[in-house]
Amino acid sequence: MLSALFFLVAGLALLVLGANSLVNGASRLALSFGLSPLVIGLTIVAFGTSAPEMAVTVGAVLNGQSDVAVGNVVGSNIFNILMILGLSAMVVPLVVHVQVVRQEMPILLGAAALFMAFGLDGRISFFQGAVLFGLLVLYTVFLVVQARRTPSNQTADFDAEMAPLRSNGWLSKWYVQVWFCVAGLVMLVLGSNWLVESAVIFARAFGVSELVIGLTIVAAGTSLPEVAATLAAAFKGERDMAVGNIIGSCVFNTLGCLGLGGLVAGSAGLALPTAVLNFDLWVMMAAFFACLPFFIVGREISRWQGAVFVGYYVAYVAYLILRAQQHAALPAYSSVMISFVVPITIITLVVVMIRQPVK
Repeated sequence: MLSALFFLVAGLALLVLGANSLVNGASRLALSFGLSPLVIGLTIVAFGTSAPEMAVTVGAVLNGQSDVAVGNVVGSNIFNILMILGLSAMVVPLVVHVQVVRQEMPILLGAAALFMAFGLDGRISFFQGAVLFGLLVLYTVFLVVQARRTPSNQTADFDAEMAPLRSNGWLSKWYVQVWFCVAGLVMLVLGSNWLVESAVIFARAFGVSELVIGLTIVAAGTSLPEVAATLAAAFKGERDMAVGNIIGSCVFNTLGCLGLGGLVAGSAGLALPTAVLNFDLWVMMAAFFACLPFFIVGREISRWQGAVFVGYYVAYVAYLILRAQQHAALPAYSSVMISFVVPITIITLVVVMIRQPVK
């Protein structure tokens, strides 16, 4: 247990260092290649910080642990939206770029709906996995081509902010920033692996199921690169990159991780746990839709809204723990959530959309 504790602490340290290196390198690459920070967040940072999810998903499929593989992806998406976006907004209110509202959120919702449709029979087949992964490739190419056609005046503010780097000697070289990104990704992946492995050791010592481990500990552990990178971007004022990183990571998880998982599973397909199909997938979709009113009406996620997101994630984890233990309080807890919390949330979202003007 002492060795597990050591790797837990070391993993956290690598995550912080790696996130700082990745955000710095990605921000400067945006200037070097003429890309906006939003696109960098949606591609390089989002895909890079999601590398642990892909590694864990593929490894779990190869080891026959489909519960961990699927739980990791679905749990990571829920964690990304409710916990990471919530925590980041509590630190500094996050500005939502108009591209996120008009383009990225519909793509994310479409990807999630497609995944749910594919999973109706309880598994993701090889062909369906190929479709999901192919869509991710097309999405990435589309983003890069779109960014290259963006009028220069739309990136003028970012270009002015990063202009001092041009005279910063070796730091202004694009290939130096590539090395910063690579070093950051290596530290993120290694730190995440150490953290997840040590956390799983602690969890299994308390007899927690593989599905719950995948939905909570593994999902949160593999999402910690997103936590570190998003918070680092928010602190540095790259709020477009912070939101773009979260949305891009969810797209990458849904299309890339599950798609590659279906491909690796081969003809047998990637089995989807019944509990995930009946509950957790719907929580994921609800979290995605919960963002829309805040994104649309104010183009900003305020601190109180971030706190609400975090509170919902805590409530979700509490439900998973009660369900895993078949606790006597589970029926009462479920009743309170369905009868009071959900209706109050819906009413609040409607009021927010009515009282605040759409920007």
